[in-house]
Amino acid sequence: MAEFLYRVGRAAFRRRWSVVLAWAAVLAAVGLGALSAPGPADEEFSMPGVEAQKAFDLLDERFPGASADGATARVVFVAPDGGKVTAAGSRKAVDTAVAALGDGSQVASVVDPFRAGAVSRDGTTAYATVTYEVKPDALGDGARTQLAKALDDAREAGLRVDAGGTALAAEGGPGGAAEAIGVAIAAVVLLVTFGSLAAAGLPLLTAAVGVGVSMATILTLASALGLSTTTGTLAMMLGLAVGIDYALFVVSRYREERAAGRTPQEATGLAVGTAGSAVVFAGLTVVIALAGLSVVGIPMLTKMGLAAAGAVVVAVLVALTLVPAFLGLWPNAVLSGKSRGSGPADGGARDNAGARWARFVLRRPVPVLLLGVLGLGALAVPVADLQLGMPGDEAKSTATTERRAYDALADAFGPGSNGPLTVVVDARGDSDPRGAVAATAKRIGATEGVVTVTPARFNEAGDTAVFSVVPATAPTDERTKDLVTVIRDERPRLEAATGATFEVTGTTALNIDIAGKVQAALVPYLVVVVGLAVVLLLVVFRSLLVPLKAALGFLLSVLASLGAVVVVFQQGYGAELLGVEQTGPIMSLMPIFLVGIVFGLAMDYEVFLVSRMREAYVHGEPSERAVVSGFRHSARVVGAAALIMIAVFAGFVGESDSMIKMIGFGLAAAVLLDAFVVRMALVPAVLALLGERAWWLPRRLDRMLPRVDVEGEALTRRAQAAEDDGAAGSGTAAEPAEPAAPAVAGR
Repeated sequence: MAEFLYRVGRAAFRRRWSVVLAWAAVLAAVGLGALSAPGPADEEFSMPGVEAQKAFDLLDERFPGASADGATARVVFVAPDGGKVTAAGSRKAVDTAVAALGDGSQVASVVDPFRAGAVSRDGTTAYATVTYEVKPDALGDGARTQLAKALDDAREAGLRVDAGGTALAAEGGPGGAAEAIGVAIAAVVLLVTFGSLAAAGLPLLTAAVGVGVSMATILTLASALGLSTTTGTLAMMLGLAVGIDYALFVVSRYREERAAGRTPQEATGLAVGTAGSAVVFAGLTVVIALAGLSVVGIPMLTKMGLAAAGAVVVAVLVALTLVPAFLGLWPNAVLSGKSRGSGPADGGARDNAGARWARFVLRRPVPVLLLGVLGLGALAVPVADLQLGMPGDEAKSTATTERRAYDALADAFGPGSNGPLTVVVDARGDSDPRGAVAATAKRIGATEGVVTVTPARFNEAGDTAVFSVVPATAPTDERTKDLVTVIRDERPRLEAATGATFEVTGTTALNIDIAGKVQAALVPYLVVVVGLAVVLLLVVFRSLLVPLKAALGFLLSVLASLGAVVVVFQQGYGAELLGVEQTGPIMSLMPIFLVGIVFGLAMDYEVFLVSRMREAYVHGEPSERAVVSGFRHSARVVGAAALIMIAVFAGFVGESDSMIKMIGFGLAAAVLLDAFVVRMALVPAVLALLGERAWWLPRRLDRMLPRVDVEGEALTRRAQAAEDDGAAGSGTAAEPAEPAAPAVAGR
C-alpha cells in the first residue's frame, strides 16, 4: 500500500493544477446539485419493533387524517396573585386565547381546558393542548407567529402564560457559534504546532473543501434517499474533525521529510506513502464505527452514521490527493521560517518533549500503568448507576417559557401531568368494543401510581379507542418506567377477559422504549465495531497484542468519560459550573454516540502513534527505542489533533440546550482521556512491559492475514537500492547497507 500511495502522492504533486481543478469541479457539481435538488424530507423518526411505535402506526391506520406524531403545544394559564382562572375576567381571557389558537394555520385541534376538565383543583391553573397537522420540523412560521401572538394577548389580559411541547422544541437550534469557536481554536493550535500560517491554513482549507463536498452531496441525495435536515449534522462535525486531523498528519510528515533533505516531490510521495497509509486505516476504523450504528436498529441513526461515514471517506481522499497537490503549489510555504533558511536537518532525530516523556514512562511503566488504570476505573464507577432517558423541558433554563410551563403544570396537577401515557385499545373483532374499552380503562386506572384516566375517544368505525393515563410521577422518574412495565404486563390478563388488546405509547413511553432498545443494542454494537477494528489493526500492525491493548484502552476511556457524564449531568457534581439547570437521566443515545464517535477518533490516534513505533521497529530499532522514536515524531502532532477535537467538542458545552451540552462535554472528556491518558501514558507503559513480545504474531495467523506495507518498508528498500545504484554508477564502493531488521514473528 505504501508504494501505491507513494505514487499517488507524487502524481498529485506533479499534476497539482489538474487535481485542484478536479476537486473544484466536483465541489461545483455537487453544489449545483444541492441547489437544484428538492428540499430534504421531513424527519421520519421511527423505532421499529418497539411497542410505542406500533401504537403510533395503529393510530395512523385507525384514525386517518390525524397525525399521531404531529407537533403539539401545551399552553398553561395561571391566574394572577392567587386568583382563579374560573373567574369571569380570567375565563374570558382563556376562551379568547383558545379561540385564537384554534384559528392558527396547520392546527388540527385545540382542547378547551374548561370542557376537558384541565383545570387544577384550586382553580388557579388551566392548560389547553394544541395539536398540529404536521410534524414539528414542518411547522411553518405562520403557525409559530399565531401561537406567540395568542400567548402575548393572554398575558396582556393579566394572566401568566407559558407554553411547552414539541412545537416550541423545534424552534431554532444551536447556531454556528460552537463550530466557529472550535475552528478558531484549531487555527491557533495549528499555528503553534507548525509555526507557519500556510501550514496552519492548509488543513483548514482542505477540510473545508471536504466538508463542502460531503454536505452538498447529502443535500443533493436528501430527497431521493429520504434524508432529513438532521442527517448531515454528524457528517459536518466529524468531516471537519477528521479532515483537519488527516491533513495535519500528512503535512507534518512532509515537513519531516523536507527536514531530512528530501526534494519537495520526493517528500510529498513519502508523506503520502507513510502518513497516508495510516490515514487510510484510521479512516477505515472511523467508517466501521459509524456504519456500525446500523446495528442499533434506529433508521435515523443508521442514516446519520452512513452519511458521516461518507464524509470520512471524502476526508481520506482529500488528504491523499488534494493535500499533496497544495504542497506542490506551495512546497516551501508550509515549512517553518527557521527551516526554510537552513539546510537538511536531522529529520527530527533530536530529543523533544515527546521523546523525553516516552523515556520517563519507559523507566516507570508499572506506576504509570497502575495510576492510569486506577484513575480511569474510578471515573468509570458511576456508570453502574447510569439511568437512560430523554431529558425534557425540566432540564431547560428557568428563563425559558418551556421550563416555566413544566413547573406550573407540575405544581398544579402533579409531576405526571407533564408526561401522560397514551393507551390505544384495539377492539376490532370484539362483540362489545365499548365495553371492552371501558373495562380496560377501569383496570388501568386502578393500577397503583395512576392518578387519572381521561375519557376514551373512538374512531369512526368504533373499533379502536385512545385515552390518556396520567402517572403520579415525573416522566423521567424511574417509578414511571416501572408503571409502564406494570401496565404492559397486565395485557395478557385483560385481553383474556375483554377480548381486546392495547398498546402504551406517548412521548414518555417512547423515550422508555428508546432507552431499552439502546441498552439492548450497546453490547452487540461494541462486539461488531471493536471486533472488526481489532481485525483491521491486526493487518496494520501484524501483532496480536497491540490491537487487543488498543481495544481495552478504548473501553477504559469510554467508560471513564461516560462516568464523568453521569457524575455531572445525573448526580449533579459540578453541574452549576457548566450551567446545567436540572440533573436527570442521561440521553438515551449518548452511550451509542460516545462509543461510535470516540472509538473512531481513538483508533485514529492509535494508528498514527503506534504506526510510527512499528515503522521504527521494522527499520531495525529495538522495541524500547522504537517507542521513543514513535513519540518523538508523533506525540506533538497527535496532541495537537486531540486539542483541536477537544476545542471543537467543548464549544458545545456553552450551548443552552442540555442535550447538546451533554454531548459536547462527553465527547470532549472522552478525547481528553483517550488521547492523553490511554494513548500517551498507558500505551508506552504496556509496550515497555511487553518488550519484543508486543510485535509477536502466530505464524499461522501471519500467513492468513493480507500484507499491507503501512510502515513504508518497500519505500525504504527502493531508496536503499537507488543509493546503491548511484554509488555503483559513480565508480565508488557503495556503503554497507543498513543491518537487516531483527526477525519478528509475523513479519
